[in-house]
Amino acid sequence: MAESNGAMRVEVVSPERVLFSGEATQVITRTREGGEVAFLPGHAAFLGALTENHTRIYLADGTIQNLAVHLGFVEVGADHVTILSDAAELEQDIDVERARAAKARAEEQMRSEHSAEVEADLRRAHARLSAVGGLGAASH
Repeated sequence: MAESNGAMRVEVVSPERVLFSGEATQVITRTREGGEVAFLPGHAAFLGALTENHTRIYLADGTIQNLAVHLGFVEVGADHVTILSDAAELEQDIDVERARAAKARAEEQMRSEHSAEVEADLRRAHARLSAVGGLGAASH
């Protein structure tokens, strides 16, 4: 099992493809009910609904795979973490300028229309920008 070497199997799956599959030492994501949560090898079984967020996968080589996750579920066992999301993006696939433009549009709409859809648009933009290095990140 992966847990014997201090790592666990991690998969991030969307309807289109497997976005990430590999070994990791830790995963940090955000649930709807409980805020940010970290999973380590040997974690108790867990199932949770995810909100829009910046998810971090800490790889065994010390690097971090950043993702923007836009809703979904996380299922955890002692030796694995699986994230199932309708839409998720790897850091390297995020268009920073497009995300900044979406954030600006959502902020402008919030001034006149405070709807759940506009709030979700803003959360998605924040998740994307956070995944690429923060809301003040320079273009990649």
